[in-house]
Amino acid sequence: MTTTYLNADLHCHCLASDGTLSPEDLAARARANGVDLWALTDHDEISAQQRAAAAAREQGMAYLTGTEISVTFADTTVHIVGLGFDPDDARLVQGLADTRCGRGERARDMAEQLARVGIGGAYEGALQFVGNPALISRTHFARFLVDSGVCRDTAEVFRRYLTEGRPGYVPHRWAGLGDAVRWITQAGGVAVLAHPARYKLGATEEFALFSEFKAHGGQGVEVVTGSHSVAEYAIYAAMAQEFDLAASRGSDFHSPDESHIDLGRLPPLPGALTPVWELLAERIHPAA
Repeated sequence: MTTTYLNADLHCHCLASDGTLSPEDLAARARANGVDLWALTDHDEISAQQRAAAAAREQGMAYLTGTEISVTFADTTVHIVGLGFDPDDARLVQGLADTRCGRGERARDMAEQLARVGIGGAYEGALQFVGNPALISRTHFARFLVDSGVCRDTAEVFRRYLTEGRPGYVPHRWAGLGDAVRWITQAGGVAVLAHPARYKLGATEEFALFSEFKAHGGQGVEVVTGSHSVAEYAIYAAMAQEFDLAASRGSDFHSPDESHIDLGRLPPLPGALTPVWELLAERIHPAA
């Protein structure tokens, strides 16, 4: 597994966080779409890792453990994907538990803001879409707003609500960047900066993010991902080279009805990059 052209999808979500499919259904979908190496990366959660690894094995796919940790950097929420770690590592398990704390209070504050603009019952409505109540998120509120007819789709939700300056937006102080990277690396994994084009950072702040991430021990960056454009593939391929980071590839798939791109349907990584799975060869669960 050392080729750039390996069909690896190392970023997606199941019902344990804000996806709509079970780990087993995700594994089947990934394999049907030709995925060779898969990772389930639920938000701040690793409870479904055993199921995902078993499902991958049944589907004949290689597997890497995964999670996506929310951190606060320059007053912006940034996501760090962890790959290939020991899911039983005590520091990682505790760190993720601490990060999950506060989501419930934040969700109630979001519902209060929506109620002020005439949208009642949002907290209870969002809970209908939550597989794990400890991980209630903006995505669950977005599904409620679509289901109740307030918006046509989740894209409209995030244009009108739940983002900075719009009703329902409540900032949250997440883990520190260095903490998240250390939890992953001390558990034997590789930390990857997720979908960097999504963050509303100026050039100076983005350079600082990459610099600090690297200084804390981060080793990878998502270059090809569902929310990046073709032009952004090239931009972050160059950033990977500038900061000597391995390149990752992941759809960030959540749902057949909501995601930018399906599991395993991304283009290959640009050439001249080191695929992140080359750093993790010894941590890959082989296909059955």
